[in-house]
Amino acid sequence: MKGWIGKIVGSALGLYAGGTVGAVLGILLGNAFDRTQQDHANKLKGDRRGVLQTVFFQATFRVMGKLAKADGRVSEQEIQQARDVMTRMGLDEVQRLEAMRLFNEGKTPDYDIMPLLDELHEIIGRRSTLSQLFLELQLQTAYSDGSLSPNEQRIIQLICKALNINKLQFELIHQRMRAQAQFSRSGSRGSAGRPRGPSLEQSYRVLGIDARASDADLKKAYRRLMSQHHPDKLVARGLPEEMMAIAKEKTQEIQQAYETIKNQRKLS
Repeated sequence: MKGWIGKIVGSALGLYAGGTVGAVLGILLGNAFDRTQQDHANKLKGDRRGVLQTVFFQATFRVMGKLAKADGRVSEQEIQQARDVMTRMGLDEVQRLEAMRLFNEGKTPDYDIMPLLDELHEIIGRRSTLSQLFLELQLQTAYSDGSLSPNEQRIIQLICKALNINKLQFELIHQRMRAQAQFSRSGSRGSAGRPRGPSLEQSYRVLGIDARASDADLKKAYRRLMSQHHPDKLVARGLPEEMMAIAKEKTQEIQQAYETIKNQRKLS
């Protein structure tokens, strides 16, 4: 309806002022008005998306730095995790320097992440998928050294509170991220050069379901996760395009876990 407001008003005024010819002129003027309004709306939408992508990018690396420093010392695994994220994002040298600056800023003792998390929550709005993906990225950092320390748990809880991620949502995401961390390690190549696949137990946890789940529930969980992590959908919701590769990796992990279970169940 919005795209017709100018045409309707313009034609009505034109008809009243100048008959049929006036109505036609009114439609033309109204059409120009509608295009101007639409262009303005698109610009505002693009501006908001650009702000969201910037805030998401900055929050990702600053909070990663905070988590890395949570135990008082930044481990080599945590530094490597940050570098891996930069590599997977395909950042150029300038972008990598900016990401590292944000990471170092986040790990300073007096840096308060709450204003940044509040800003992220405000601009994400109802895009809960982005909130959950942000939490997944931070849990990957926390688990890069193999465990989640009490201080890291405290920061994760702050993230959940700021982004309105409830306890049940957290438990489901946490279970999947622990499984995916094990999944990634089990995916390394063996002595014969063949990749080691995830175990059946890990695969169920990656999909966030119990081994007793029905075939229908298995497919439902798989489709839901694939939809949530679909790269194109995430970018459309405001995920920085640099993170497309990370989203693709997640869909591949979900796909491989599903294939493992499907093969075991002999599903078509």
